[in-house]
Amino acid sequence: MNFETILYTIENGIGTITLNRPDSFNAANEQMTTDLQSALADARDNADVRCVVLTGAGKAFCSGQDLKDAPAPGSKRNLTDSLQRRYNPIIRLMRDMPKPIICGINGVAAGAGLSLALAADVRIMSSSARLVEAFIGIALIPDSGATWFYPRMLGYAKAFEFATLNKPISAEQALELGMVNSIVHPKAFANAVEAVSTQYASGPTQTYGFVKALLQKGLTLTLEEMLELEADYQQRAGDSTDYAEGVAAFIEKRSPSFTGR
Repeated sequence: MNFETILYTIENGIGTITLNRPDSFNAANEQMTTDLQSALADARDNADVRCVVLTGAGKAFCSGQDLKDAPAPGSKRNLTDSLQRRYNPIIRLMRDMPKPIICGINGVAAGAGLSLALAADVRIMSSSARLVEAFIGIALIPDSGATWFYPRMLGYAKAFEFATLNKPISAEQALELGMVNSIVHPKAFANAVEAVSTQYASGPTQTYGFVKALLQKGLTLTLEEMLELEADYQQRAGDSTDYAEGVAAFIEKRSPSFTGR
């Protein structure tokens, strides 16, 4: 698949999506959100993809909406349309993806770009990167799922402070706050992302998808509801080829060779 604003490759079970507008710090224009939706949909449906890596080219991960990508002269941007047609489908694709998504935050993640990072399942951050809320600087509210992610990760007080004062969060602070899984030196960044994605790409993909779905449901459902769902999903996991392989490998004292099914 060829795209104008992203790079999309599949190798060794890893579908890597690289935001590729480095001259604009990977700001999201209309074409990028279209390309990103298409790539994520392919990664979801492609059996050769067992995990997804989302990262950026150049110095930034994503600086958010490209404010230079303006509507026609004399017209006003329809922000509701922009969210419902462009950004919200991307967030839904990421959260509903039945495969792990690893975000490699190689540089600044701001505005909607930060929302993209927070929609991933695992976040590896370069120690030189930072997280920037950005919306309040142009008198807009956080969007693309940000108001859902912030309080769950930060708690209300910190979320409100971050969303209203627009004070950047460093890599070290992001790790301490639980917004990222790990931080690494820029020179070790690519290897760190590859190591984590390789581990997920060789794991029980279907079961990862079950875990992802259950943990998200667990944020809102009751314990009783979750107990019932766990019983259902556990049987589905137990019917998989990977479960049979995992048990056989345990008995034979060897490493399992999962196929993702």
